[in-house]
Amino acid sequence: MIIATFNVNSVRTRLSILERWLKTNVPDLLFLQETKTQDEFFPSLAFQEMGYRSYYHGGKSYNGVAVLVKNSLDDVNVTFGFDDGEFDTRVLTLRHKSLTVLNTYVPQGKSIDHSDFQVKKDFLARVKNIIDREKNGLFLWLGDLNVAPEEIDVTNPSAKRNHVCFCDEIREVFSETKNSLIDILRLFNKNPDVFTFFDYRVKDAVDRKIGWRIDHMLASQSLADLAEWCRPDIEPRKWERPSDHTPLIAEFRL
Repeated sequence: MIIATFNVNSVRTRLSILERWLKTNVPDLLFLQETKTQDEFFPSLAFQEMGYRSYYHGGKSYNGVAVLVKNSLDDVNVTFGFDDGEFDTRVLTLRHKSLTVLNTYVPQGKSIDHSDFQVKKDFLARVKNIIDREKNGLFLWLGDLNVAPEEIDVTNPSAKRNHVCFCDEIREVFSETKNSLIDILRLFNKNPDVFTFFDYRVKDAVDRKIGWRIDHMLASQSLADLAEWCRPDIEPRKWERPSDHTPLIAEFRL
C-alpha cells in the first residue's frame, strides 16, 4: 500500500498540480491538509475522474483536511475531529481493516509569545491521547505537523531557536506527543537538507536547499516494521503555482 501526505495550500488552486502528480504517482491513500475550501466547492468530481473518491471537511480560506481513496480500496471508514465530539477541520481519522491513519494539520502557533502557541500545545496533547490509545496497533500519524524535530530538519538552526516550529519547548512537546512512534522517513534517509517545506518568500529556496522538514509520517512499531521506503517529492514544488509544501510518500507491506 502506498500512502502519501501533502499540504496543498488550497486544493482548488493546486488542482492542476494534483492532476499532474497523480498521473505518475498513484497512491492508494493521499491525505491532504490546508484544503482551504468549503465542502460544497471541494473538487470531488475531478478526483473521481482520476480514480479516487474523496472524504473532506473544510472551511473558507483556512484549515481543511481530506483524503483521496483509490476507488478499488474498500472497507474504509473516515471520521473528522477529535473523538470528544468536536468536528474539527484540522483532524481526520481513516480506518481500513487493521490500519488506522490520523491526518492532522497542527496549528502553526504564530509565535512563542502568542496565545496560539498554547493552542498548538493543547492540540498536540489531544493528539497524544489518540496515540497512547492506538500505538499498539497498525497506526500512522501523518500530515503537516508544524514541528521540525531535529537540527538537521531546518536550514541554519541557530537562527531559529525562538521559532514557534523549532524552539526547544515545542520540540520537547512534540517528542512527548509522538511517544514511541517511529519516524518513517528517517528509517530510510538520515541525511540533512531533506525538506518538505520551502517558503515562498525565499528566492530559489528549492535549488538553494533552504527549507524545513515539518511534514511527517510517524508509525507504530508494528507498522514501521512493514515500511518499504519513504521519500519527499520536491518536483511539484518546482512547477507553476506550487504549494509551499511537497508530498511525502511511503510504501508499506499491507
